[in-house]
Amino acid sequence: MTMQDDASFSDAPQGNVAYQHLIDDLRAGRLTAGDRLRETELAERFGVSRTPIREAIRQLEADGIVTHLPRQGATIRSLEYVEVMDLYEMRAVLEGTAARLAARAASDIEIDELCAMNEELAAAGATPEAFRLNRQFHIALTNAAKNRFLAKSTQTLQKTLLIMGPTTLIQPERAIGAVQEHIRVLDAIRARDGAKAEQEMRKHIEVAQRVRMRQLRLQERSED
Repeated sequence: MTMQDDASFSDAPQGNVAYQHLIDDLRAGRLTAGDRLRETELAERFGVSRTPIREAIRQLEADGIVTHLPRQGATIRSLEYVEVMDLYEMRAVLEGTAARLAARAASDIEIDELCAMNEELAAAGATPEAFRLNRQFHIALTNAAKNRFLAKSTQTLQKTLLIMGPTTLIQPERAIGAVQEHIRVLDAIRARDGAKAEQEMRKHIEVAQRVRMRQLRLQERSED
């Protein structure tokens, strides 16, 4: 192993930390589509060298979150309307399948935990905390399906969805609606009705898609 290889190896954990910091910034809305990722600024902010920052940016590029633009460098990419539609259609397939499998595989304890998470989400209301709680709920439901390949595919998709900006759950009506939709999914899972669970989850994702598309159109008009 060369000294250069050894340095790369030792920097790998820092690269993972830098990557997670950038993901957290995306989730919190501190990074949005079109923002440039300047290695020097990020290295100073995270207290690391530029090497792990480059590694983190490469990982974000592999995730489909970052692109390189002429004269701008690494930039958080923007999604076209058709890409947003495609992402939500795939999300409906993946999470609908997860709900169907969870109806068969989830334990009663897991279902109770999902219900408790949804109650926390209801209590949070239309606040920034709703994003974390909603994500926690959907991850737990996918894990309850007991299919690691499905979980991995869903995780990859969720990272790409981060580009779209703030959660739609900051809208009071949407926050209430999402909780009610979760309840219908959970009722079907508890009844061990896989087909119904999948149907309700697909409906949930389709509503989220419509709200997101409306939000993007309004955002586009405000920028004109």
